[in-house]
Amino acid sequence: MIKNTVLVVDDDKEIVDAIDIYLRNEGINVIKAYDGIEALEALMEKDIHLILMDIMMPKMDGLRTTMKIRQEKNIPIILISAKSEDTDKILGLNMGADDYITKPFNPLELIARVKSQLRRYTVFGNYSDQNKAETTSIVSSGGLSLNQDTKEVLVDGEIIKLTATEFGILELLLTNQGRVFSIDEIYEKVWKEPSYNAENTVAVHIRRIREKIEINPKEPKYLKVVWGIGYKIEKY
Repeated sequence: MIKNTVLVVDDDKEIVDAIDIYLRNEGINVIKAYDGIEALEALMEKDIHLILMDIMMPKMDGLRTTMKIRQEKNIPIILISAKSEDTDKILGLNMGADDYITKPFNPLELIARVKSQLRRYTVFGNYSDQNKAETTSIVSSGGLSLNQDTKEVLVDGEIIKLTATEFGILELLLTNQGRVFSIDEIYEKVWKEPSYNAENTVAVHIRRIREKIEINPKEPKYLKVVWGIGYKIEKY
């Protein structure tokens, strides 16, 4: 069985070493970097399945690094910061991060979040192989379609790049067209953990999905909000 590899990025070497111990005890390989530039270099040289990265770092901080990574890769990114304010969390998610954890963190929570993202990314990246049956599972609404086998999303025939988390949310809503899911339901079904103050996290991911699948995100055709209740994919 191939082990997952996590890139841990923080200018505090003691924190990197501690996370290294936590993850290796779970059978996860760890690659270390101490600033954003080193992280980008590691990504070019190694096969990495998830990035755990501090925000405040020298040379290139975690937010700028996240933006750079998102130009090329959909790999899961969990940001770590000493700041707990919602504005910092939202900023990180807006830059393309999948999740956010605050220092000082509980090692068990850290491990749970890492495993949750790895499970989703492993499924997302497991494209159909030649031994699979030729039948595919495609769900669609109008010009929006999602292939559950190849993990491809198309809008009017054009392939749309989504992160594993974005794909998970869209798959949930698209396979249940017309059904309204609350924010807590979306978080618990996609993140696979209890929902706690998940409103901003889910809202930012919804906005990012809309920017990718909608012609006019401010007047969405597919991904609709039902005020006071939640979100749904419209049937067409």
